[in-house]
Amino acid sequence: MRNILATNFTLTLKMKDQIARAVQVLRNGGLILYPTDTVWGIGCDATNAAAVDKIYALKRSVNKKSMIVLVGDIDSVGRYVNGAPSVAWELLETATSPLTLILSGAANVAENLVPEEGTLGVRVPDHEFCRQLLHRFGRPIVSTSANISGEPAPMDFDGISEEIRTGVDMVIDPRFEGRPTRQPSSIIAIDQSGVFKIIR
Repeated sequence: MRNILATNFTLTLKMKDQIARAVQVLRNGGLILYPTDTVWGIGCDATNAAAVDKIYALKRSVNKKSMIVLVGDIDSVGRYVNGAPSVAWELLETATSPLTLILSGAANVAENLVPEEGTLGVRVPDHEFCRQLLHRFGRPIVSTSANISGEPAPMDFDGISEEIRTGVDMVIDPRFEGRPTRQPSSIIAIDQSGVFKIIR
């Protein structure tokens, strides 16, 4: 029992250290490779256009402005989307598996994240490391699959290419992966009138 407690205490300290370092990287406009409740993602400060461009360059993205952002809680969604209909809040509150909503009225994020139609993909992750990181950072974080565009998205850390691993400024310790679904989230697009469409 004592050994288990000691191990948990050590991991907690390690997580706090990793989060502190990741926050510094994000604030400096850097990229992180980090676990989420679905798959591993490449992340940056979603309000920093130069950092967003670094992700596009690393992934060699042709189809830009298709990345989503993670926020720490449901209440935070309203800071980055104007006029979300009530059905959006209901879906977020009742979701039992990872869910990304594509909402109109993107606000307060980097312009190069927002397509011409003015939408933003938003998700509230059910993941301990992500929640703590988002809370400490205080801003949304980009989440995009850890692969070169056009290549299959890796389902676990071992599947991530060396090019991606060495192309970021910090790789989060895989011990904090938790219990991911290893599948992309569901995606539902909702317009401001509340009409929704299931994308995935």
